[in-house]
Amino acid sequence: MAEDRRPFPADEWEEALARELETLRKCQQDRNVTSCMACPEILECEIRKRYVNAVYESMNKGTGGGFEF
Repeated sequence: MAEDRRPFPADEWEEALARELETLRKCQQDRNVTSCMACPEILECEIRKRYVNAVYESMNKGTGGGFEF
């Protein structure tokens, strides 16, 4: 496995994001798609919703605020 080259350790939000990304990638692999856009369940997908929320949380580091499309 590649060495982690970040100058600082991962925080709780980055760790949560990494977990959700792994779950998302496994789902895509299981469904034989390379993108959520190719999945017919994209609009109702809880895995994708959790991933998008984890991305937002990793960006704002838990400072709050809304996030809606």
